[in-house]
Amino acid sequence: MTLEDLVRLRRARDRMDRDYAEPLDVPALARTALMSPGHFSRTFRAAYGETPYSYLMTRRIERAKALLRRGDMTVTEVCFAVGCTSLGSFSSRFTELVGESPSSYRARPHDAGAAIPACVAKVRTRPVRNGEAKASRRP
Repeated sequence: MTLEDLVRLRRARDRMDRDYAEPLDVPALARTALMSPGHFSRTFRAAYGETPYSYLMTRRIERAKALLRRGDMTVTEVCFAVGCTSLGSFSSRFTELVGESPSSYRARPHDAGAAIPACVAKVRTRPVRNGEAKASRRP
């Protein structure tokens, strides 16, 4: 992988971070990176350790957690606000990454984290796949 490839991948990753609520797919992201969809998917996974779709969904779930903590939107509204088009898929992925359903997450109190700086909270509350959580606990 060349430095130029990494710059192009970063451009696509930045687009996912910025435009997470837009309807993004691999071909659109590959165009951003000036790569074919197959090459983009392979090099993205090699560079970042996850597929472009998985990275995008993690961004969407991070934003969904913030919206659910506010408590002024329903789970369905949050689902569509973060760019998901299926409530079932959103709920399944949310539960997989967070460990509880969006409704349960929204219902519980979140006051304890109010005093934590946003930069620390983002790192500590980043959604993690169940397999990654188990692997990170190993000594």
